[in-house]
Amino acid sequence: MNTMTLWHISIGEFTALAAAALLVGFSKTAVSGANTVSLAVFAAVLPARASTGVLLPLLIVGDLLAVATYRRHAHWPTLWRLFPAVAAGVVLGTLFLVWADDEVVRASIGATLLLMTGITLWRRRAAVRDEEPDAVVTRAGRVRARSYGVLGGFTTMVANAGGPVMSMYLLSAGFRKLGFLGTSAFFFLIVNVAKLPFSAGLGLIDGRSLLLDAALAVFVVPGAFLGKWAVQRINQLLFERLVIAATVVGGVQLLLR
Repeated sequence: MNTMTLWHISIGEFTALAAAALLVGFSKTAVSGANTVSLAVFAAVLPARASTGVLLPLLIVGDLLAVATYRRHAHWPTLWRLFPAVAAGVVLGTLFLVWADDEVVRASIGATLLLMTGITLWRRRAAVRDEEPDAVVTRAGRVRARSYGVLGGFTTMVANAGGPVMSMYLLSAGFRKLGFLGTSAFFFLIVNVAKLPFSAGLGLIDGRSLLLDAALAVFVVPGAFLGKWAVQRINQLLFERLVIAATVVGGVQLLLR
């Protein structure tokens, strides 16, 4: 029995999943947040809860490629500030998944993404941009980091939708393009690996899901190389606009699905 028969998907549906896997790789090395489109495709082709378990290992493949590409640009003070709050968010997300249905999950995350996009745009209108991010130094910065950390952990656990949340935080903190990509690469590699036992415990990852992952992982790699090629040709302003646009699209998709 092949993978498509095991999951009862057609050639067209597998092609859509393969394109979404390629977009996962692209988002990890170019426009973070764009993988919310992949999330929507996986949830459309596969059962919604099962789709999160299939997508997680593919995200980790993309994370590994992103870390290999941007490892020298990570801002570790920001990461250390975020991790405790993210851990709390992952636990809350796990508890939420125990009782919440797909409709509640999608609507709550979609509304949150759109709200945070609006807040970030409002803040950035009056923000003074610095060469080095200092959002973790001040008391207000620490509070913001913890708030985004909890929300990022929650959304990444519930629907693998933490990318737009952390994109909004890193943009609001004043990160430049390479610092943004390097910091988010390490962040999501560590967080996504930490999510594996939670997802397995919920029955979202099993031998059946890993078999489909094995067939799709090959498409993540060219997507990552395409993203690396593209990001070198995108200026800072366009990069930020693409990240924000991807976040808005992802939020709307979650609300409308």
